[in-house]
Amino acid sequence: MDAPAALAVTARAKINLYLHVLGRRADGYHLLDSLVAFATLGDRMTVRPAPRLALHREGPFAADLPAGEDDLVLRAVRAAARHLGRAPDLSLSLDKRLPVASGIGGGSADAAAALRLAARLWRRDAREFAGIAAALGADVPMCLVGRAAFAGGAGEVLAPAPALPPVHIVLVNPGIPLPTAQVFARHAASGLARHGTAARFAGPVDDVRALARLLAARGNDLEPAAMALVPDIATVLASLSAREGCLLARMSGSGATCFGLFKDAVAAWAAANWIAAAEPRWWVRSSAITKKSAVVRMVNSEK
Repeated sequence: MDAPAALAVTARAKINLYLHVLGRRADGYHLLDSLVAFATLGDRMTVRPAPRLALHREGPFAADLPAGEDDLVLRAVRAAARHLGRAPDLSLSLDKRLPVASGIGGGSADAAAALRLAARLWRRDAREFAGIAAALGADVPMCLVGRAAFAGGAGEVLAPAPALPPVHIVLVNPGIPLPTAQVFARHAASGLARHGTAARFAGPVDDVRALARLLAARGNDLEPAAMALVPDIATVLASLSAREGCLLARMSGSGATCFGLFKDAVAAWAAANWIAAAEPRWWVRSSAITKKSAVVRMVNSEK
Protein backbone atom coordinates (compact mmCIF):
# COMPACT_ATOMS: atom_id res chain seq x y z
CA MET A 1 0.00 0.00 0.00
CA ASP A 2 1.33 3.44 -0.89
CA ALA A 3 2.18 5.78 1.96
CA PRO A 4 -0.26 8.68 2.25
CA ALA A 5 0.89 11.91 0.65
CA ALA A 6 2.74 14.36 2.87
CA LEU A 7 3.10 18.14 2.68
CA ALA A 8 6.45 19.93 2.78
CA VAL A 9 7.66 23.52 2.96
CA THR A 10 10.99 25.31 3.30
CA ALA A 11 11.41 27.09 6.64
CA ARG A 12 13.37 29.97 5.16
CA ALA A 13 16.21 31.78 6.90
CA LYS A 14 15.21 35.18 8.27
CA ILE A 15 17.59 38.09 7.59
CA ASN A 16 17.53 41.35 9.57
CA LEU A 17 18.67 43.85 6.95
CA TYR A 18 18.85 46.40 9.75
CA LEU A 19 17.93 46.13 13.44
CA HIS A 20 17.60 49.01 15.90
CA VAL A 21 16.90 48.63 19.62
CA LEU A 22 14.56 51.46 20.63
CA GLY A 23 13.91 50.69 24.28
CA ARG A 24 12.50 48.09 26.60
CA ARG A 25 8.94 47.19 27.58
CA ALA A 26 7.73 46.68 31.13
CA ASP A 27 7.60 42.92 30.52
CA GLY A 28 11.32 42.84 29.73
CA TYR A 29 11.06 42.48 25.96
CA HIS A 30 13.09 44.96 23.94
CA LEU A 31 11.38 47.31 21.51
CA LEU A 32 12.80 46.94 18.03
CA ASP A 33 12.61 48.40 14.58
CA SER A 34 13.89 46.11 11.84
CA LEU A 35 13.58 45.38 8.16
CA VAL A 36 13.35 41.60 7.81
CA ALA A 37 13.59 39.59 4.63
CA PHE A 38 13.88 35.91 3.82
CA ALA A 39 16.49 33.90 1.95
CA THR A 40 15.63 31.20 -0.55
CA LEU A 41 17.39 28.58 1.59
CA GLY A 42 16.27 27.11 4.90
CA ASP A 43 15.29 24.02 6.83
CA ARG A 44 12.80 21.59 5.29
CA MET A 45 9.69 20.59 7.20
CA THR A 46 7.45 17.70 6.16
CA VAL A 47 4.16 16.67 7.78
CA ARG A 48 1.63 13.88 7.33
CA PRO A 49 -1.42 12.66 9.26
CA ALA A 50 -0.59 10.25 12.10
CA PRO A 51 -2.28 8.67 15.12
CA ARG A 52 -0.27 10.85 17.50
CA LEU A 53 2.05 13.85 17.46
CA ALA A 54 5.66 13.02 16.64
CA LEU A 55 8.74 14.90 15.44
CA HIS A 56 11.66 13.29 13.61
CA ARG A 57 14.87 15.33 13.25
CA GLU A 58 17.63 14.81 10.71
CA GLY A 59 20.13 16.90 8.80
CA PRO A 60 23.54 18.44 9.54
CA PHE A 61 22.39 20.45 12.57
CA ALA A 62 19.81 18.07 14.04
CA ALA A 63 22.15 16.99 16.83
CA ASP A 64 22.42 20.61 18.04
CA LEU A 65 18.68 20.86 18.76
CA PRO A 66 17.50 20.45 22.35
CA ALA A 67 15.57 17.23 22.89
CA GLY A 68 12.30 16.93 24.75
CA GLU A 69 8.65 17.83 24.58
CA ASP A 70 9.38 21.57 24.94
CA ASP A 71 10.56 21.75 21.33
CA LEU A 72 9.12 24.88 19.69
CA VAL A 73 7.71 22.90 16.75
CA LEU A 74 5.82 20.54 19.07
CA ARG A 75 4.56 23.47 21.13
CA ALA A 76 3.31 25.17 17.97
CA VAL A 77 1.34 22.15 16.79
CA ARG A 78 -0.14 21.48 20.24
CA ALA A 79 -1.24 25.11 20.57
CA ALA A 80 -2.82 25.08 17.10
CA ALA A 81 -4.68 21.86 17.88
CA ARG A 82 -5.97 23.25 21.20
CA HIS A 83 -7.14 26.38 19.37
CA LEU A 84 -9.17 24.21 17.01
CA GLY A 85 -10.35 21.77 19.68
CA ARG A 86 -8.84 18.76 17.97
CA ALA A 87 -6.06 16.22 18.45
CA PRO A 88 -2.51 17.11 17.29
CA ASP A 89 -2.55 14.08 14.99
CA LEU A 90 0.53 14.88 12.91
CA SER A 91 3.92 13.35 12.26
CA LEU A 92 6.56 15.95 11.39
CA SER A 93 10.01 15.52 9.92
CA LEU A 94 12.57 18.32 10.17
CA ASP A 95 15.64 18.39 7.94
CA LYS A 96 17.75 20.84 9.97
CA ARG A 97 20.01 22.65 7.50
CA LEU A 98 20.43 26.01 9.30
CA PRO A 99 22.79 26.46 12.26
CA VAL A 100 21.13 26.58 15.68
CA ALA A 101 21.12 29.83 17.73
CA SER A 102 22.52 31.72 14.77
CA GLY A 103 20.41 34.88 14.35
CA ILE A 104 18.55 33.78 11.22
CA GLY A 105 15.36 32.56 12.86
CA GLY A 106 15.83 28.84 12.38
CA GLY A 107 13.73 27.65 15.33
CA SER A 108 11.09 30.31 14.73
CA ALA A 109 10.97 29.49 11.02
CA ASP A 110 10.54 25.79 11.86
CA ALA A 111 7.64 26.54 14.21
CA ALA A 112 6.02 28.80 11.61
CA ALA A 113 6.44 26.12 8.96
CA ALA A 114 4.75 23.59 11.24
CA LEU A 115 1.82 25.99 11.72
CA ARG A 116 1.47 26.51 7.96
CA LEU A 117 1.55 22.78 7.26
CA ALA A 118 -0.91 22.01 10.05
CA ALA A 119 -3.27 24.66 8.70
CA ARG A 120 -3.13 23.14 5.23
CA LEU A 121 -3.72 19.57 6.41
CA TRP A 122 -6.54 20.67 8.71
CA ARG A 123 -8.07 22.88 5.98
CA ARG A 124 -7.66 26.14 7.87
CA ASP A 125 -6.13 29.52 7.05
CA ALA A 126 -2.65 29.88 8.58
CA ARG A 127 -3.47 33.49 9.46
CA GLU A 128 -5.81 32.03 12.08
CA PHE A 129 -2.68 31.02 14.00
CA ALA A 130 -1.16 34.53 14.16
CA GLY A 131 -1.90 34.86 17.88
CA ILE A 132 -0.34 31.46 18.55
CA ALA A 133 2.76 32.53 16.60
CA ALA A 134 3.14 35.69 18.69
CA ALA A 135 2.87 33.69 21.93
CA LEU A 136 5.62 31.31 20.77
CA GLY A 137 8.23 34.01 20.15
CA ALA A 138 8.80 37.43 18.61
CA ASP A 139 10.24 36.03 15.37
CA VAL A 140 7.52 33.44 14.73
CA PRO A 141 4.88 35.88 13.36
CA MET A 142 7.26 37.30 10.75
CA CYS A 143 8.31 33.78 9.76
CA LEU A 144 4.64 32.78 9.45
CA VAL A 145 4.14 35.63 6.95
CA GLY A 146 7.45 34.76 5.26
CA ARG A 147 7.83 37.96 3.21
CA ALA A 148 9.86 41.15 3.65
CA ALA A 149 8.34 43.39 6.33
CA PHE A 150 9.13 46.09 8.83
CA ALA A 151 8.98 44.61 12.33
CA GLY A 152 8.20 46.67 15.42
CA GLY A 153 7.24 45.98 19.02
CA ALA A 154 9.27 43.01 20.15
CA GLY A 155 9.29 41.89 16.51
CA GLU A 156 5.67 40.80 16.27
CA VAL A 157 4.15 44.07 14.96
CA LEU A 158 4.50 43.80 11.18
CA ALA A 159 4.03 46.35 8.42
CA PRO A 160 4.52 45.86 4.67
CA ALA A 161 7.99 46.65 3.36
CA PRO A 162 8.55 48.45 0.07
CA ALA A 163 9.31 46.33 -2.95
CA LEU A 164 12.91 45.15 -2.79
CA PRO A 165 15.08 44.60 -5.88
CA PRO A 166 16.70 41.26 -6.72
CA VAL A 167 19.32 40.74 -3.99
CA HIS A 168 22.06 38.11 -3.93
CA ILE A 169 23.61 37.38 -0.57
CA VAL A 170 26.24 35.27 1.15
CA LEU A 171 25.49 33.94 4.63
CA VAL A 172 28.39 33.06 6.93
CA ASN A 173 28.33 31.63 10.45
CA PRO A 174 31.58 31.02 12.36
CA GLY A 175 30.24 27.83 13.91
CA ILE A 176 29.60 29.27 17.39
CA PRO A 177 26.04 29.22 18.80
CA LEU A 178 25.02 32.57 20.27
CA PRO A 179 21.84 32.59 22.40
CA THR A 180 19.70 35.67 21.85
CA ALA A 181 19.17 36.32 25.57
CA GLN A 182 22.92 36.61 26.16
CA VAL A 183 23.31 39.21 23.41
CA PHE A 184 20.43 41.37 24.65
CA ALA A 185 21.73 41.13 28.22
CA ARG A 186 25.19 42.23 27.11
CA HIS A 187 23.71 45.05 25.06
CA ALA A 188 21.63 46.29 27.99
CA ALA A 189 24.56 46.09 30.43
CA SER A 190 26.95 47.89 28.10
CA GLY A 191 25.04 51.14 27.91
CA LEU A 192 25.90 51.34 24.22
CA ALA A 193 24.34 54.11 22.21
CA ARG A 194 21.19 53.24 20.32
CA HIS A 195 19.92 54.65 17.07
CA GLY A 196 16.92 55.87 19.04
CA THR A 197 14.47 56.35 16.19
CA ALA A 198 12.92 54.13 13.60
CA ALA A 199 14.66 54.03 10.25
CA ARG A 200 11.93 52.91 7.91
CA PHE A 201 11.94 54.10 4.33
CA ALA A 202 9.41 54.25 1.53
CA GLY A 203 9.97 52.36 -1.68
CA PRO A 204 10.27 50.87 -4.09
CA VAL A 205 14.05 50.48 -4.08
CA ASP A 206 15.45 50.54 -7.62
CA ASP A 207 18.40 48.15 -7.36
CA VAL A 208 20.73 46.40 -4.93
CA ARG A 209 23.19 49.31 -4.88
CA ALA A 210 20.42 51.68 -3.79
CA LEU A 211 19.37 49.20 -1.12
CA ALA A 212 22.95 48.93 0.12
CA ARG A 213 23.17 52.72 0.42
CA LEU A 214 19.93 52.85 2.41
CA LEU A 215 21.08 50.07 4.73
CA ALA A 216 24.52 51.64 5.21
CA ALA A 217 22.80 54.60 6.89
CA ARG A 218 21.24 52.16 9.34
CA GLY A 219 22.80 49.33 11.36
CA ASN A 220 22.44 46.43 13.76
CA ASP A 221 22.56 47.77 17.30
CA LEU A 222 23.35 44.30 18.64
CA GLU A 223 26.60 43.88 16.72
CA PRO A 224 28.94 45.30 19.41
CA ALA A 225 27.42 43.12 22.13
CA ALA A 226 27.53 40.03 19.93
CA MET A 227 31.15 40.71 18.96
CA ALA A 228 32.10 41.00 22.62
CA LEU A 229 30.71 37.49 23.16
CA VAL A 230 31.95 36.01 19.86
CA PRO A 231 34.94 37.98 18.49
CA ASP A 232 34.93 35.79 15.36
CA ILE A 233 31.96 37.85 14.12
CA ALA A 234 34.35 40.71 13.34
CA THR A 235 36.52 38.31 11.32
CA VAL A 236 33.48 37.10 9.38
CA LEU A 237 32.41 40.65 8.56
CA ALA A 238 35.92 41.54 7.43
CA SER A 239 36.07 38.47 5.20
CA LEU A 240 32.74 39.33 3.56
CA SER A 241 33.66 42.99 3.10
CA ALA A 242 36.94 42.07 1.40
CA ARG A 243 35.30 40.03 -1.34
CA GLU A 244 34.87 41.58 -4.76
CA GLY A 245 31.34 42.79 -5.40
CA CYS A 246 30.34 43.03 -1.72
CA LEU A 247 28.22 46.15 -1.25
CA LEU A 248 27.47 45.75 2.46
CA ALA A 249 28.34 43.29 5.25
CA ARG A 250 26.31 43.08 8.45
CA MET A 251 25.29 40.71 11.22
CA SER A 252 21.74 39.33 11.18
CA GLY A 253 19.59 39.40 14.30
CA SER A 254 21.52 38.63 17.47
CA GLY A 255 24.21 36.73 15.52
CA ALA A 256 26.48 35.07 14.96
CA THR A 257 25.43 34.67 11.29
CA CYS A 258 26.45 37.57 9.06
CA PHE A 259 25.41 38.40 5.51
CA GLY A 260 26.90 40.23 2.59
CA LEU A 261 24.91 41.94 -0.15
CA PHE A 262 26.57 41.37 -3.52
CA LYS A 263 26.25 43.10 -6.86
CA ASP A 264 25.10 39.92 -8.64
CA ALA A 265 24.80 36.15 -8.40
CA VAL A 266 28.24 35.48 -9.86
CA ALA A 267 29.95 37.68 -7.28
CA ALA A 268 28.01 36.04 -4.45
CA TRP A 269 28.86 32.55 -5.69
CA ALA A 270 32.55 33.40 -6.05
CA ALA A 271 32.69 34.99 -2.60
CA ALA A 272 30.98 32.02 -0.95
CA ASN A 273 33.39 29.59 -2.58
CA TRP A 274 36.44 31.64 -1.59
CA ILE A 275 35.34 32.00 2.04
CA ALA A 276 34.37 28.33 2.34
CA ALA A 277 37.79 27.28 1.05
CA ALA A 278 39.64 29.70 3.33
CA GLU A 279 37.60 28.86 6.45
CA PRO A 280 36.38 25.25 6.16
CA ARG A 281 34.98 25.25 9.71
CA TRP A 282 32.56 28.07 8.92
CA TRP A 283 29.05 27.54 7.54
CA VAL A 284 28.93 29.42 4.23
CA ARG A 285 26.07 29.63 1.73
CA SER A 286 25.23 31.82 -1.26
CA SER A 287 21.54 32.60 -1.62
CA ALA A 288 19.10 35.32 -2.59
CA ILE A 289 16.38 37.37 -0.95
CA THR A 290 12.97 36.07 -1.98
CA LYS A 291 9.86 38.16 -2.63
CA LYS A 292 7.30 35.43 -1.96
CA SER A 293 6.45 33.09 0.89
CA ALA A 294 7.65 29.52 0.54
CA VAL A 295 5.17 27.30 -1.29
CA VAL A 296 3.64 24.30 0.51
CA ARG A 297 4.09 21.28 -1.76
CA MET A 298 2.71 17.76 -1.79
CA VAL A 299 5.37 15.04 -1.62
CA ASN A 300 5.53 11.30 -1.20
CA SER A 301 7.24 10.26 2.01
CA GLU A 302 7.79 6.91 3.66
CA LYS A 303 8.52 8.52 7.04
